[in-house]
Amino acid sequence: MRSAILSLLADGPANGYGLMKGIEERSGGIWRPSPGSVYPTLQQLTDEGLLEEVTTDGRAEHRLTDAGRNHVEEHREALDAAWAQLDESADEHVAFLQSMRKLVGVLKQLARDGSPEQRAAATAKVDALRKELYLLLAED
Repeated sequence: MRSAILSLLADGPANGYGLMKGIEERSGGIWRPSPGSVYPTLQQLTDEGLLEEVTTDGRAEHRLTDAGRNHVEEHREALDAAWAQLDESADEHVAFLQSMRKLVGVLKQLARDGSPEQRAAATAKVDALRKELYLLLAED
């Protein structure tokens, strides 16, 4: 989380929500950090003197201090490496997430519009699929 926040703030100031969206976008949707992980990290980085909170047009944003910019410069390779690892698995992960969303979409449609017989058949298929997926995990 620290590396992601520092590297994004190297591009310019942002608020917590902007950082969460930036991490999600930069990771191709793989990583969706929660406020419960972002805001404590922002506070810790502020306490360490790497960030400061500024108010622009009535909105609080965080930006790197001089010490924060120096830290980013000194650790640029490690910060870039963290994103590179996400980039390597992003395509595979995105395809998997899209497949999950498609499945949830059809399940919602069955729940809403399907007949009782269709819902019962879908329930049996989903239960069987869940068992197959657990067996797939058990192979390791």
